[in-house]
Amino acid sequence: MFDNLSEDANPSLTKFEEMLRTNEVLFFDSLEFENIIHHYIDFAQFNLAKKALKMGMEQHPQNVELMLLKSEILIFDGEHKQAEDLLVEIERISPDHEEILLQRADISSKKKDHPKAIQLLEQVLEITDEPIETWNLLAMEHLFLEDYIKAKIYFHKCVKENALDYQSLYNLLYCYEQLGEEIQAINTLNNLLEINPYNEVAWHQLGKLYININKPDEALSAFEFAIISDECFTGAYIEKGKLLEKKGRFNEAIDNYEFSLNFNDPNAFVNNRIGLCHLKLGNDKLAIKYLEESIKLEPSYEKSWIAIIDFLIDNKDYLKAQLYVKKSLQSNSDSTALWKKSAMIHFQLNFYEETAVGCETAIDLGDQDLNNWTLWMDSLMLVNDWQKALKIGEQALQYNQKNPSVLYRLAGCKFRLGNKNEAHLIFDRIKNEIKIPRNINHLFPELIKI
Repeated sequence: MFDNLSEDANPSLTKFEEMLRTNEVLFFDSLEFENIIHHYIDFAQFNLAKKALKMGMEQHPQNVELMLLKSEILIFDGEHKQAEDLLVEIERISPDHEEILLQRADISSKKKDHPKAIQLLEQVLEITDEPIETWNLLAMEHLFLEDYIKAKIYFHKCVKENALDYQSLYNLLYCYEQLGEEIQAINTLNNLLEINPYNEVAWHQLGKLYININKPDEALSAFEFAIISDECFTGAYIEKGKLLEKKGRFNEAIDNYEFSLNFNDPNAFVNNRIGLCHLKLGNDKLAIKYLEESIKLEPSYEKSWIAIIDFLIDNKDYLKAQLYVKKSLQSNSDSTALWKKSAMIHFQLNFYEETAVGCETAIDLGDQDLNNWTLWMDSLMLVNDWQKALKIGEQALQYNQKNPSVLYRLAGCKFRLGNKNEAHLIFDRIKNEIKIPRNINHLFPELIKI
C-alpha cells in the first residue's frame, strides 16, 4: 500500500493524474483505486477522491472495498440514507465484513444515537482480529454519553496495547479527572513509565497531576524527567517554569521559559511570564520589554496590558497609564478589567467624564462590582451632576441592597437636591457602618455634621 506517498514515489497516482489531464481512459486494478482514493482522502482532496471513486466503480462495479469507500464518503457528506442503502447492498455481497458494522455505528453516532452505535461496535468486537480501533470508538461513544467509567475501561485498553497512543491517554486522563480519580491516574501513568521510562508525555501529565494534589517537588521532578526524555519538549519547560515561579525561583523560571522559545515560535504567554518574573526581580526595564513583546505578538493579550498598566499605576505614572489603557481597549474592547482600569486612571487624573464611561461600560459588559457603581457616582457628583448620580445610585441598590457606601452617596445626592430630611434619615441609619471616602467628603459637610 502506498498511502501518503508523494506523486513521484507513487506511479499509480502519477498515472491517474496524467489521465485526468489528458482525458484518456486508462485501466487500474481495484487495489490501485483504493490506494489513490485513500491518498486523496488523507490529504482532504475530496473532489479528486470522488473522481477516482466514480471511475473505480465504473471499472469494478461490484468491488466491496470500493463500495465501502463510497459509503464512507457518503457518510462524511451527511448522506446517511444513501450510505445505509449502499451498506445493505454490500451486506448481500459480503455479509460478514466488519466494516459494514463500523460504518453503521458511525452513522448512528452522527445521528447522536450513541447507544445504538455502542451496540454495533460491541458486535464488531466479537468478530474482529484487531480490536484497538473498536476499543477507541467504543470509548468515544461512552464519552459522548458522559459514561466516564466505561469510557475509561476502553481508553485504558488502548493505552495498555499502545503506550504511544497519546490521544487515548489524554482522553483516559480526562475520564479520571471527571471521576475525581487523581491517584488512579497517577498509578496508570507510573505503570506506563515502568514500561517506557522515556515517555515524555506521561512524565508531563504526571507532573500536572502532582500539582493538582499539592506535591510540587514531585511535580518538578516529573517535568525534569519529561525534559530528559525529550529535550525539545516545550510544554515541560513551560510547566516547570510556572512551578518555579510559584516557588519564588524567578531566575530559574526565566531560564526555562527562554529555553522553551528555542523549540517554538515566540508567543504572548511565554513573554508575559518572563516579563512578570522580571517584575518580581525588580528588573523593570526588562519586564516592560518582554510585556510589550507579548502585546506585539498578540495585541489582544489582556494579561500583559494589565501588567504594564498596573506597574505604571503603582509608580503613579497616570498619564502613561492612560496612554496604555487607551491602546489596550482598541483590541480588548470587551474587557471589563481594562474598562475598570480606565475608570480608575481617569479618576486619578480628574477626567470624570472618561471615568463615568469606564464604569458604565464595565457594568454594561456584566461586571456589577460595587466599586464600578460608587466610582461612577463619585465622578458624577464631582461635576455636580447630582440628579444623574442619584439615578445611578438607585440602580446600584438593585445589585447592592442596603450597602452603606451606596446609601451614603445617595444621601449626599438627596441633600444637594434639597431632600435634606430624607438625606439625614438615610445618613443617620448608616453613619456608624461607613468610613467616609476622602475624595468626596467635602461635597456635603453639612450632612456629616462636622
